[in-house]
Amino acid sequence: MENLRLPGDRRPEVFCCQEVAALTSIDHRRYAGRVKFLQNAPRFLFFTGKGGVGKTSVACATALTLARAGRKVLLVSTDPASNVGQVFGVTIGNTVTAIQDVPGLSALEIDPEQAVEAYRERIIAPVRGLLPETELAGIAESLSGSCTTEIASFDEFTNLLADDSSYREYDHIVFDTAPTGHTIRLLQLPGSWTDFLAAGKGDPSCLGPLSGLEKHKQVYAKAVQALTDPAKTRLVLVSRAQTSSLGEIERTYLELNQIGIGSGYVVVNGVLPDAAGEEALAQALRAREAAAMEAIPDAVAGLPRDVLDLKPGNMVGIPALESLFAPTSGAPITDDAALVPEIEDAPLAALVNEVELDGHGLVMCMGKGGVGKTTVAAAIAVALAKRGHAVHLTTTDPAAHLTETLHGSIPGLKVSRIDPEAAIQEYRIHVMETKGRNLDDDGRAALAEDLMSPCTDEVAVFRQFSRVVQESRRHFVVIDTAPTGHTLLLLDATGSYHREIARQVGDTMGFVTPLMRLQDPAQTKVVLVTLAETTPVLEAEELKSDLERAGIHPWAWVINNSIAAAHPQTPFLRARAASEIEQITKVHTLTDRVALIPLLPEEPIGEEKLSALTVLSSLPA
Repeated sequence: MENLRLPGDRRPEVFCCQEVAALTSIDHRRYAGRVKFLQNAPRFLFFTGKGGVGKTSVACATALTLARAGRKVLLVSTDPASNVGQVFGVTIGNTVTAIQDVPGLSALEIDPEQAVEAYRERIIAPVRGLLPETELAGIAESLSGSCTTEIASFDEFTNLLADDSSYREYDHIVFDTAPTGHTIRLLQLPGSWTDFLAAGKGDPSCLGPLSGLEKHKQVYAKAVQALTDPAKTRLVLVSRAQTSSLGEIERTYLELNQIGIGSGYVVVNGVLPDAAGEEALAQALRAREAAAMEAIPDAVAGLPRDVLDLKPGNMVGIPALESLFAPTSGAPITDDAALVPEIEDAPLAALVNEVELDGHGLVMCMGKGGVGKTTVAAAIAVALAKRGHAVHLTTTDPAAHLTETLHGSIPGLKVSRIDPEAAIQEYRIHVMETKGRNLDDDGRAALAEDLMSPCTDEVAVFRQFSRVVQESRRHFVVIDTAPTGHTLLLLDATGSYHREIARQVGDTMGFVTPLMRLQDPAQTKVVLVTLAETTPVLEAEELKSDLERAGIHPWAWVINNSIAAAHPQTPFLRARAASEIEQITKVHTLTDRVALIPLLPEEPIGEEKLSALTVLSSLPA
């Protein structure tokens, strides 16, 4: 392995996978040599894509392969709901942690809460003892919102790209980024903050957080330069062989192209292999995947592409990661793996029946991106509308696809999306027409600059969200919320608003804030959507704990796309089904209400197929 090291302090700029095959006889490295996105890999690799497509698995397998080739590798998660630690079976925190079983590999999870605390302390520490406690408390309060979370995470992120002295020892830094909406926002921050700070003015609403940024403008400029240099950075767009997932990587690629990140590679992960057999479900899934691949969007069709097979088990542990880049063989599945215990039917229709009894209210479908929140929310909304109720179905997810999931109109059903860009523009106009009405020209100029801050986004979107929540007093409102990280930021904004209203009106006056409505089980039913896989269930469990700390108690869980519930017959699919049982059992210990939706031969798009999800007789026996 020493022959890959350059003399002295020099580090190689690229990694050539042909060298990997010569270094070892282990199959996974032989197959890794054929993976296009690993060939001549630059120092920084970013993995992005719709939630649930396997970015963590691919990023972890990449880091493992590079480290096994003798490279020194840092694997970084910037996802608020990081699960890199679970994949490797070790505890990873906000400091660089060596993976003991893989020499040369270290990992780092940028935890938003820890990052905020460290960032807040860095700003307050110099003035502690110099200012009164009341003033320090005010500074701390100004550094407690979602804007600070965004800035603190950004601060950590840019240091990795620009601080050569701290991370010079690593040949490669692999970023396991968050679901697409969060990823785009994270990668856009360096450019937008650099532009904003270059104007020499601060946003009055963000002066506290920005005070920690002003000292490091050169760091942000270097981060932008690294992101947009294809010799240093490679973007890997991870997808499934699904129309919505492939459409999402196209949107991501085009958006990142606009800010100068154009070195893109495509990985289509989890494609059903021939080893899955020829039963009707397998054939239907292959046909669906083939049709999606045939219609791959033009913008990404010409990019270098790798296709990775679906595996019989979950991608947890080093042996599983070693198999990811190798084709799935037709080796016999053991009898034990193919034994699938019978599971009781748990139809979504039963949950809809309970929801309907209230006559109105708010239903919020939450969970990790890619688990099917859009489908579940649309199915619930369609069922309620077809039973004669007025229903407003909406989304706060920048990566949502309601218009693609629900074609046509249904009497009584209103479908809308909170468009972040439109919400921000509307909010800016509203503030200028109200708060800016009596200001002089200089004051209006300062206010306009204030509204250019990226921090304005959260405020603007929350304002729209609050309006929708209020509607639930009169009819049903079903919200398809954003992936986990976005949801937590959204609820944080709601909590901040609640505290502000409470301060303004006093505890003795009667008022109802959106958070209070979310906390009232008579008005709000929170439905956690997950998959029967280790990581989605773990993240849904963590979201449940976060919600309960905010006084919001999930009402029910929905396990979507279950192979076990589809009662497959071939050994491969039965092995996949058997791997789900542990997680299905775990969910039943976490809640009294569970709905189980089987993996269907055809995607539930359109009124008829969505309606079938909430009709008992339509599901497989």
